[in-house]
Amino acid sequence: MFKYILIFLLLIVFVPVFRNFLFNLLVGKQIAKEQKRYNDIMEKKRGKEGDIKVKPTQSSDKKGGYEGGQYVDFEEIK
Repeated sequence: MFKYILIFLLLIVFVPVFRNFLFNLLVGKQIAKEQKRYNDIMEKKRGKEGDIKVKPTQSSDKKGGYEGGQYVDFEEIK
């Protein structure tokens, strides 16, 4: 029994193909589920192609915000 466990561990450690197979078998399905879930959420968030969404801007009635700047002369340098 110990011999089989040792062989299994050596395969996992030294054979990348076997290690990748085990990783995909154990973790790959979970990663695929999470990617699909994320893509579904992002698709709902973005909406359908061609839809237009307009976000309202902040009201300009607030005081203390940016009210413009000073005029700066432009000189062309050659």
